[in-house]
Parts: sequence; C-alpha cells; structure tokens
Amino acid sequence: QVPVVESGGGLVQPGGSLRLSCVASGRTFSNYGTGWFRRAPGKEREFVAAINWRSGDSTDYADSVKGRFTISRDNAKNTAYLQMSSLKPEDTAVYYCAIDRIGQRVASSRNQFEHWGQGTQVTVSS
Repeated sequence: QVPVVESGGGLVQPGGSLRLSCVASGRTFSNYGTGWFRRAPGKEREFVAAINWRSGDSTDYADSVKGRFTISRDNAKNTAYLQMSSLKPEDTAVYYCAIDRIGQRVASSRNQFEHWGQGTQVTVSS
C-alpha cells in the first residue's frame, strides 16, 4: 500500500486559483507516476491530469483543463501538485490523487492507478 493524502481544496470565486497537493508515503515516490481525477455531483470520476515518474518530463491533461491547470512534482517532498487557474463553476468537484506504479508511462485511465487518496473538495462559486 502507498498511503496518499490530498490537501489544498476549498471555496474559490470564478476566475480564481487554487493549488492542490498530494503527498504519498514511501521511499520510492520518484519511481511512480501520479494522476489527478475529479468527481462532480451526479457524475462519474473523470481524468484531469497526470505526470510520469522521476523528472516528470511527460504530462497529460483533459481537454477541459488544458491551459488552465498544471501538474508538477517535487520528489524531495514526496509531493505532486495541481495548480488550478481561471477556475470555473464546472470545475467544482472532489479531486482525487492517485499513484501509478508503472511510472514511466503517463496514465489516464482509472484502472491504471493502484493507490488513491480520500479526495479534497473544490468549490468554485461566487
């Protein structure tokens, strides 16, 4: 098991920004890929962004967040980040971080990720 804990969610006005953090325990974090997913009320959990292992030189984003969200990682802190800007009401959701043990790929399907956090709520509203 790889314990995963998200933080940084909250209430923000449309057009605002938030940065989510994902801390994964263990000494091999740098060998894992990391992804962010979200689930809006009444909808299925959907892919948001992902980053591959080590230097994180490959990323992928859902079309709905391209140009607004940025995923990154700091292996020294065992932490991945999701910087969210120009937030819209439709970004309101519970955001989940997930770990992919096959770190060299950039995964985007839920079944490619083995370890999940409990989620952090993001609400975009005026």
